[in-house]
Amino acid sequence: MSNISAVEGLLANMRVAAAAAGLRESAPAASSGKVDFSSVLKNALDGVAQSHEKSEALQKAFVMGDDKVSLSDTMIAMQKSGINFQATIQVRNKVILAYNDIMNMQV
Repeated sequence: MSNISAVEGLLANMRVAAAAAGLRESAPAASSGKVDFSSVLKNALDGVAQSHEKSEALQKAFVMGDDKVSLSDTMIAMQKSGINFQATIQVRNKVILAYNDIMNMQV
């Protein structure tokens, strides 16, 4: 039962990370209701990368003196990027923990 809870917790963490990255839930890959895990994971990681790139672009624009970019917008983007990255790290840690739990099961 604890493995099911761990997987459900991992899925919840991934949804939080995807929501923080600004991603929407993808439609099922096929009409059978199956979801392609690799595409969901790739989309989530792409969202984190886009968040980081946006943060870097705003930082660069602010440092260069662009009047259209405010300090508050830059700081908010930096914090969002940091939160997205930390959420990704936590999801990775949970995946590794779940993998280790499964590998340590006796058959």
